[in-house]
Amino acid sequence: MTSGDIGKGQVQKSATEAPVDATFALPEAMTGRASPAKAAVGDKPVFAYLASLPQPQRGIAEAVDALAAKTLPQLQRSVKWGMAYYGVGDGWCFSSGGFTGHVKLMFINGAALEPVPPVTPVGMGKSTRGVELESLEDIDELRIAAWMKQVTSVPGVGGKKR
Repeated sequence: MTSGDIGKGQVQKSATEAPVDATFALPEAMTGRASPAKAAVGDKPVFAYLASLPQPQRGIAEAVDALAAKTLPQLQRSVKWGMAYYGVGDGWCFSSGGFTGHVKLMFINGAALEPVPPVTPVGMGKSTRGVELESLEDIDELRIAAWMKQVTSVPGVGGKKR
């Protein structure tokens, strides 16, 4: 079965697929909580986190990462709270994390975006908004790239007001 054969809500499992680094391994069941990946700044820990995700979440998260890199030339990456975080300048603007059946793409201060992303996550702050991506087909590149650009103009987590 390929990632293209997976329908909405289904998760491909492979008994032979091992994570790249056990430090970044997700629990097999991916119970809805963020992964136990250790906090670290830089491209390498984010790429290791993405590689640790099972399919189809890995493909979705890698596509989001590639879109972020293409959209934001001065992109910075970090692993925080068990998810990949992205920023430009001095603050983290959005995050991406693999969960059972989907990838959450959450924009810090997303309530200020136009249009406002539809999902209000639990436990990520009252102004955070985002989308839940179940397949590669759920990635609306134009809209997500527009949100990525917009969110870099508002203060991110840990950054100064812009």
